[in-house]
This record gives sequence, structure tokens and C-alpha cells, in this order.
Amino acid sequence: MLENMNMNGDERIFLSLGANLGDRQGNLLQALQYLGARATVRRLSSFYETDPVGCEGAPPFLNAVCEVATDLKPRELLEFLLRIEKRMGRLRPFRNAPRPIDIDLLFYGKRCIDEPDLVVPHPRIAERGFVLIPLAEIAPEFPHPLLGRSAAELAEAVGTSGVKKVERSLRLRLSGDPQQCAPEVSVGLSRVGVTNLERVIRLGGSERSDPALFHAWLDLFADLGPEQAGVHMSRFSDALEELVEELTTSAFPDVESLAERLALAVARTQKARFSQVSIRARYPLTRITPISGKRVEDMATFLSIAASDGERTRHLVGVEMDGLTVCPCAQEMVRSYERRLLLDEGFSEEQAEKILDLLPIASHNQRGRGTLLMGGGEGIRAEHLVSIVEVSMSSEVYELLKRPDEFFLVNKAHRNPRFVEDVVREMLQNLLLVYADFPGNTFVLARQENLESIHRHNAFAEYQGTLAEIRGEIEEGRPRVKHTSLDAWLREGWS
Repeated sequence: MLENMNMNGDERIFLSLGANLGDRQGNLLQALQYLGARATVRRLSSFYETDPVGCEGAPPFLNAVCEVATDLKPRELLEFLLRIEKRMGRLRPFRNAPRPIDIDLLFYGKRCIDEPDLVVPHPRIAERGFVLIPLAEIAPEFPHPLLGRSAAELAEAVGTSGVKKVERSLRLRLSGDPQQCAPEVSVGLSRVGVTNLERVIRLGGSERSDPALFHAWLDLFADLGPEQAGVHMSRFSDALEELVEELTTSAFPDVESLAERLALAVARTQKARFSQVSIRARYPLTRITPISGKRVEDMATFLSIAASDGERTRHLVGVEMDGLTVCPCAQEMVRSYERRLLLDEGFSEEQAEKILDLLPIASHNQRGRGTLLMGGGEGIRAEHLVSIVEVSMSSEVYELLKRPDEFFLVNKAHRNPRFVEDVVREMLQNLLLVYADFPGNTFVLARQENLESIHRHNAFAEYQGTLAEIRGEIEEGRPRVKHTSLDAWLREGWS
């Protein structure tokens, strides 16, 4: 929708912004925020410091140029810019007076307008280096509709004298880097970093289809040696921001590829012996309801964890799905109670058992959340793990169901009661069936958490280990005292 905001064809609209009173950088950024109410900023130049023109002794200006998309017509846009200037406190006591903000309409496509108080292109643009240099930075090829020369050519002609590029940041001059100092307590930390970074990422796509957009949450960590007080928190964001253009304009083949790239970037920028990145991305699944056959869209959560030492990487891919579980313990108590009622009514033992086997037995239900992660095997895809998680619970669930579907799922669940521990063990058994050809060092994390309906707590179970360890216990009956942990598998073979 934002990309279509410019309702005037392919016309490219450019504005210049300047400030030489107050917090100049803050004023430019605030003006851009106001612009966002009626326009989309497509490109923004660096900030440039310049001497004031026509007002000797005034403070230097901070200038920038932006390209915007808007549905406002030229005069409407000019009036909007004037309202922003007024809102931000611009006064006009005399020509070229110092001001907290100055916003000029430079170009409105290739239109040439000469009306009272509205002249486009801006009449003095060809002599203003503080406009042409930032304009040439973001649109060097853009032609002046009257002069027939590009922004780059005009900028070269006017020169860079008096125009100095500045850093767009609030950088403090510190006598030293506290994060590189030795800590008071000399202890290394396993994971230090940032959590819950939110981004929209693009995954998949081909010549026949566009990539899909995902809302994702990212956690980025590095280990911290005992000799360093802290990590550079900003570098986690830097590592991510260096990939922002790729994240927003290019598609990664899958979530694990992105996780690996980020883990490698974090290890290198932090100079860490070990980094770890976790990504959670919400993914729409098209499904068919079991009885009515309706197509519905449900949401799954795709997971990926990657680790790196700056040269090598290891990764896992997985899925998190909701389902339904039925408590076997409560169901057995109800069955015993109903059996006693039938016997008291005169039914024989054989008749009572036959009735109880025929009818579903009541119990309390839980919304269960199953998680399955695998690493080290080729060809593992998150969407392939969805079925394994769901079939391991009492029943799958759907966002929308017809009544026959509801009855089917409720009946299915009560015919298939499972404890939280049962669900995890079923996942492991099903993995051995589906991935019988996978190597023994393939890592598995299987987890189930049930949101109890008659208790205030949740029930939880988890397994961490390799396929070789699972096969040894299930197929060969060799119980293990200790299983391979996720952290050990990620760091295996690394110092």
C-alpha cells in the first residue's frame, strides 16, 4: 500500500531539509516523522553541514535531501510542508533568517510549475551545493527538466566547497571503551546479547513465485571471555542491519540460511569464540479440515538456531505447533466411576466393559504446544516436521471448523489420551520412522508444554539427544544416563 501512495504515476518527488537552530539533527528527524503522516520516505541522503547563505554570522546548517511518495498534488504538498515548518516553530522575521527547520519542494517529477508562491523545480537549485550534493547521492541520474542535466552533473559543476558530510549519530567522545576493560569479577559468560529483535523477512521464492513475507523474532548471542567487561550491544544490531537490505529486498532460501549468516556475522563482529542466533518466524499453512474438507489457513512457527565460531557454522531447523491433549489419568478415573454406575444398574461385568469400550470417556483437555528441532541431517524442512508434532498429540487443531469436524477431533482426542511425556516419546518414535536413513549424529530436541485446564500450572517435558541415542534406547533397549545437550552439540568439535 505504501509503495502505491504516489497516485501521480511514476513521478519522483524530492524535498530538501535544513536546520540551523536548536538540535539540528533532531529537527531533521522530527520533520521526517511529520512527513510520514502524508508521504512515504523512499530514500534519504546523508547529512551535510554547510555555511548559511545570505545571513552572515548565523549558525551553520545541517542539510539533507529525501525522495518521497505521496498522493498530495504539488500545491497541497507545499501547504503541508509549510504546516510542518510552522508546527516546528519556524518564524520568518526576515529573509534567510536562522530557523529550526526549512523544507523545500525541489522536484515534482518532471513538472514545471510557475505560480504565485509555487515554483517547481526550485528556482535556485542549480547554485546550491548543499542541495545538489545530497540529491546526487540518492538520485545521481535524475534529470533537471529545464536544464537537461542530471543531478550528478549539476553537483559536479557547483563543487563541494563549504559542504561537509557529517555522521548521522549522537556519538560521544569517550576516553576509553568501558566494554573492553577487565571486569571486576573475572568470570566468562556463556551467552550475552540481545533478544526479541523484530523484523519482516523474505524467504523462498523462485522464477515462478514470489518470496513469502514472515514476521520474525530474533535472538543474537556471543560468548564473553573473563577478560572483557561486556559485549558491544550495538554490534548485534549492526550485524543485523548490515543484512537489512537483503532482508527487505532479497529472499533467503530458508530460515536456517538466514540464521547461519547472522551467526557468522555476530561471531566476526564481536570477535567471539562462539555465537548463537535463534529465529522464530510465523508461517501460514493451508490445510483441509478432516470431515467438511474446507480449506483453512492456520499459523505455524518456524524455528532455526545457528551457531558459529567465525569460520564454521552449525544449525537446526524446527517447528512449533499447537494441538490438543487429553489427560489419561482423569479419563481412567471417569471410566472407573462409570463402570461402577453400570454395575449398580444391573449390567454385568462383560456388558459394562463393552459399553465403556464403545463410548468415548470424558476427561479434561489441554491446549498443547509441541516443539521439534533437528540438526545435522540433510533435507530437513520445518514444514515437514509439522505432521510429526501434530500426530504425536491426542489430536491436531484448526483455526476454523464445522460442527462435524469438531466432533471428529473431540472424539479422536478422547480415543487417544496422552500425557505430556507421552507426546515427546511419540515424537521420538515417529522420527525414527520418518528419518530411518538419517545419520546417528543428527541432533533432536523434542518438547511439549501443555496449558492445563484444571490447574494453574503448565505441564512440561523435553528430550535432547541424537538419533543414535534415541535408536539405542527405543530399538535396542539400551537406556542412557546422559544425553547430548543442545549446547554440547552446537559446540561439538570447537574450542
